[in-house]
Parts: sequence; structure tokens; C-alpha cells
Amino acid sequence: MRRLRSSTVVLGGMGVLAATITACGSEPDRRCVDPLTREELPRYECESGGGGDDDDGATHRGSYYYGGSLRDNRVSGGSFDKKAVDTGGFGCSGSGGG
Repeated sequence: MRRLRSSTVVLGGMGVLAATITACGSEPDRRCVDPLTREELPRYECESGGGGDDDDGATHRGSYYYGGSLRDNRVSGGSFDKKAVDTGGFGCSGSGGG
């Protein structure tokens, strides 16, 4: 029986650990979206709080939408609540929804 070198075993184990940590801590996709039509908007429509007037008089009509997918410039399957989106990953616990 062939023996693996300890460095190979350690590096392989570190790779699995890194992948698990990265998957559990990853952020869901975030898109700027019109809350009424669910159409994707340019990012600047969500910046500086979004949905209201800023001190400079600019009006933003977008809100951030987390997770889900984009089809025909409309989002679905995600949520405007970041906490409601399950980022998934190996060994992660959490609840999805939206």
C-alpha cells in the first residue's frame, strides 16, 4: 500500500477547509432593482440609500435585490431582504425564503 506524503494530506485538507469557509461566508448576488416592476436598474439608482431624495436632490428609485436569477431584465427567486436569502454551500445551515 502506498503512503501519501504528509504535505499532500495537509494541503488537501486545507483546500477542503478553505472551500467550506468560503461557501458559508459568501454573499448572495446583489442587483439594483425597481421594487414595483422588478426590472434591473443601473447600480447608481440604489446608491446613497435608494428609494428617496438625497441631500444633493437626486432621486433613486431602486432597491437592492439579493439572490435569485435574471431573465428578460427581470429578477425572480430572490428577496429584497438579504437575511432571507440562503447562500448555500457545503455544511452550511440557514433558511431560505423570500
